[in-house]
Amino acid sequence: MTTPHSESTGVSSAPVPPPGCPAHDLGQAAVRRVYGREAEGSPYELYERLRRESGQVAPVLLPGDVPAWLVLGHRENLEVMRTPSLFTADSRNWSAFREGRISADSPLLPVTAWQPLLVFVDGEEHARLRGAITDALGRFNRHGIRRHVVRSTNRLIDAFVARGEADLVTEFADRLPILVMARLCGIPEEHGIPLGDAVRDMVSGSETALRSNEYVMSVMRETVKHRRDTPDKDLVSWLLAHEADMNDEEVAEHLRHALTVSNVTTSNLIANTLRMVLTDPRFRGNLSGGQMTLPDALDQVLWDQPPLSVVPTRWALGDTVLGGQEIKAGEMVMLGIAAGNVDPEIRPDLRTPMYGNRSHLAFGSGPHECPGIAIGRAIADTGIDALLARLPEVSLAVSDAELTTTTTWMSARLDALPVTFPKDRPREAPALSPLDISTPPAAQPLPDAVPSAPHPDRAPRPAPASRGPWWRRLFRR
Repeated sequence: MTTPHSESTGVSSAPVPPPGCPAHDLGQAAVRRVYGREAEGSPYELYERLRRESGQVAPVLLPGDVPAWLVLGHRENLEVMRTPSLFTADSRNWSAFREGRISADSPLLPVTAWQPLLVFVDGEEHARLRGAITDALGRFNRHGIRRHVVRSTNRLIDAFVARGEADLVTEFADRLPILVMARLCGIPEEHGIPLGDAVRDMVSGSETALRSNEYVMSVMRETVKHRRDTPDKDLVSWLLAHEADMNDEEVAEHLRHALTVSNVTTSNLIANTLRMVLTDPRFRGNLSGGQMTLPDALDQVLWDQPPLSVVPTRWALGDTVLGGQEIKAGEMVMLGIAAGNVDPEIRPDLRTPMYGNRSHLAFGSGPHECPGIAIGRAIADTGIDALLARLPEVSLAVSDAELTTTTTWMSARLDALPVTFPKDRPREAPALSPLDISTPPAAQPLPDAVPSAPHPDRAPRPAPASRGPWWRRLFRR
C-alpha cells in the first residue's frame, strides 16, 4: 500500500516525541520512521539498525509521525500473536485514534479502521466467525483445487504462449490467485480477471479505488444473494448454511476480505518464488536435478521475502513489558514479519537453507493464524509447477539486477518478471479429468445487476468537493 506522506522523509532521527508517546523516554536517536524513501528502499537495513539501537522491540514513527512499536524478534512476534489477552486485534482500543491523533486522511486508516471482520475481533465473536470460515474451507477437495489451479494456469499460459515472451507478474502471478479464489467462492469465471484488477486498484489508494471497491462489493453481494436462493457446493453457500448464522452482509464482507488478502499475498508469493527459481543458482540447479522440491523453494521465500513485511493490527490491552520495553495500554504493536524471519537469535547464518522449515511468521500464529494456508500454498506451488511443465525452457529476459521492486512499509512487490521461451516448442497442456472442487455443478451466471468492472483509465473521477476521505467511504458498511 502506498503512503502519501512518504515522498521525502526517509529514515532519519525523528523529532523528540511528546510525552505519552511510546518513545518519549528513549531519546531522539532511538526513534526512526518506518516509511519514506530510505526505509522503503532498504527495510532490512532499517530492521537491523533498529535492533542494534533498541533490541527486539523498537519505538518507531508511522506516517503522520504516529508512534508505535515494531516487533523485531521472532519469539516476541509469536508472543504477541499467541496472547490475545494482552494484545488485541480490535483497533477500537487504539489510544492514538481515541485521542484524535490520527488525521482523517491518514494512510493508516484503510488497514486499521475497525470493521466487523474476523481479523478485527477476539473472544466469542472471533470464535464464531473463525469456526464458520475454517469449517467451510475444510470442505474443499484438495485434489479438486489443484486440478482447477492447473486449468487456470493453462488458460493464462494460452493467452501469451504464442508470443514467446511474457511478464509473469502481470500476466500470471497477479491473475492466478483470483481465478482460483473466484471459483472456490462460486463466482462465475468471467468475473475472475475483472475482480483481480478491481481488488488491486482498490487497495492501491488510487482515485478510482472507491469505484473499484463498489464493483467488488456488488459482485460479492449478488453472489451471496444468488447462493442464498440457490445453494451450491462453494464457500459462499457453506458460510450461509453454517451454524454460526452469518448474515448476508457478514458473508459479503468476509468474501471481499478473503479475495483481497489472498490475491495480494499469494500474488507476491508466486512472483518472488518464480524469480528465485529463475535467478538463484541454488534453486535452478536443484530443481533441474531433482534434489529439491518446489514446496522447499516456497518455504525459503516465505522466510526471506514474506508477502507482508509488517502487519499493523495489534494493540496493547493493558500496560505490559515486551522485549524489555514498557508498552502502555492502547499503544499499537506492529508484527514485524520480515524482521522476525531474519532474527539472528533463530537464524545466525542467513545463508543456511530453510528447506522444509515452516516456523516462519509469514502466515501468523495463534488464534489469528491465516485460515487459508493450505489453499494459498496449493495455488502457488501447483501453479508454478504447471507453468514450468508447460514452459520448461523459460528464462529471464533481463538480468536479475535489472528487476525492480516497489517497497512500502508494509510489503514489497516485484514490479515485473519478463521472460522468454521458444514459442515454437511449448508443451501442450495435459488433459485433465473433469473439474471437481467438491463435486459442484457449473457455476451459474450472476443476475444482470452486477455492473462491469471499472477500468482505471476510464472510470469517472468523483468531484473532490463531494466526497470525504477515500478510506472512509471504502470501509463504510
